[in-house]
Amino acid sequence: MAHPFIGKPRLLEQQKLIEAEYLPNSETWVACHGDSAPGFISLLGDFVGGLFIAPDRQGQGIGCRLIAHALAQKGALSLEVYTRNEQAMRFYAALGFRETARRAVDDCGYPYENAALHLKA
Repeated sequence: MAHPFIGKPRLLEQQKLIEAEYLPNSETWVACHGDSAPGFISLLGDFVGGLFIAPDRQGQGIGCRLIAHALAQKGALSLEVYTRNEQAMRFYAALGFRETARRAVDDCGYPYENAALHLKA
């Protein structure tokens, strides 16, 4: 679980929103390896709404390849990430994303700091 600090009730709220609103309206690219799908990236325009890699497949370059593919398609990418998700913050910084803004609350007003990041091709 990438966001244990926000608690299970908030995670369930997010899951419902992702399933009902976000995924049906996004452009999603799935990483395939044999008969498995170890990860995906979902975009709304050039905004990365989600990048998910199976925990047992992290660190194998799947996320890097999905970001590279999306960047090649869009020319620039932006996203928001919880600052307490240190693994994600390090990952995006290593890929060259730069922080453009920070806010103390998430989209629903909960006190979970978010950083806005941007990357140009």
